[in-house]
Amino acid sequence: MLSLEQIVRDPEKIRAALVRRGEDPPIERILELDTSRRELIQQVDADRARRNAVSKAIGDEKRKPTAEEISEMRETGERIKLVEADLDGVQTELNEALLPLPNTPLSDVPDGLNEDSNEIIHTSDGPTESHGNAHWDVAPALGILDLEAGASISGARFFVLKGKGAKLQRALAAWMLDVHTNEHGYTEIDPPLLVRPETMLGSGNLPKFRENLYHDDETDLWLVPTAEVALNALHQGKIIDPGVLPLKYVAQTPSFRKEHAAAGRDVRGIKRVHQFEKVEMFRFVEPQDSEAVLEEMLGEATTICERLGLTYRVLKLCAGDIGFQSAMTYDIEVWSPGSAEWLEVSSISTCTDFQARRNNTRYRPEIGASTRLPHTLNGSGLALPRTWIAVIENGLQDDGSVVIPEEIVPYTGWDRIEAAP
Repeated sequence: MLSLEQIVRDPEKIRAALVRRGEDPPIERILELDTSRRELIQQVDADRARRNAVSKAIGDEKRKPTAEEISEMRETGERIKLVEADLDGVQTELNEALLPLPNTPLSDVPDGLNEDSNEIIHTSDGPTESHGNAHWDVAPALGILDLEAGASISGARFFVLKGKGAKLQRALAAWMLDVHTNEHGYTEIDPPLLVRPETMLGSGNLPKFRENLYHDDETDLWLVPTAEVALNALHQGKIIDPGVLPLKYVAQTPSFRKEHAAAGRDVRGIKRVHQFEKVEMFRFVEPQDSEAVLEEMLGEATTICERLGLTYRVLKLCAGDIGFQSAMTYDIEVWSPGSAEWLEVSSISTCTDFQARRNNTRYRPEIGASTRLPHTLNGSGLALPRTWIAVIENGLQDDGSVVIPEEIVPYTGWDRIEAAP
């Protein structure tokens, strides 16, 4: 959530930042509500002070209150109840105005309102030719992907991995977790997949993306669209002790998304599906470190691509294309020679203090110091099944078999997928 204090202090700066994202923020209404909120607080504080003063005077004088004092205190109490009710209403409306507002983009985020304005800042060495043999043809022929079974079991844009296809995905995820924990210093987390509304709100997924999320009405629990949601909530409502930051978490979970945003896009094969596995990195850091940490996390994700032997590129997203909670985002895309396209396998984002404020997550920089809001960062390290697609299509051989990356062989026990007899 954006800082109300910052909006009040410099409303035009916040307005301009949100206009860069294509937003039309209700700044005037927010300022009006804040003025009303302050006035109501002053009224209720004055009445409480008057009531306390009378009570103290009666206590100090060790006497019973007079009929006039009783009447005055009764009127004051009723007035306090009315003002508190008005204050609750104003605060609720103020929250409803603030919660849908996205994070403000950092100054070096490119201008632009859609993906056409994203900047390609790096392309790795490697082949970018097309062989025309897409995974939706190759993998079923190998007996490792069953699209029809997925549709039969659950409907469109679900799939079944079989045999070596299933083990390849498990091996990729296990290897990524080992790299991030053993080499990059992350602590592995196995979080719940069903979370409370407050957890979704804290990450920024509610209320804006309600229609794109899966929900259980009976329990009011939500299926996570990414492990980021749960990792972000690990310190919800808590104060992190001095000397604990930075905190580095990584998790492998399924992600569940209705993917309404994919309407009209190419959804062949398993590129855009409703359930998929992802390895997610998440950090809590001190604000002065977040810029450097963003670059470090980008390096951790691109290292995975390099070690898998995949050609990749890095995009700096424009203001209109970054995620709701993000202040700056890098996308990593790998080359898919079968479908001849770049597939996004990671988004690395800094959310500054946006999620921490929504979550009421704070830290104390040193003993006795006032609490502050940490910055949060997240990134896929990497997402499946698009990484799986790239491995299959890049490893395709002339005889129809698929050679897998050397890094993964210790996790599979084999280095090639051959057509089933």
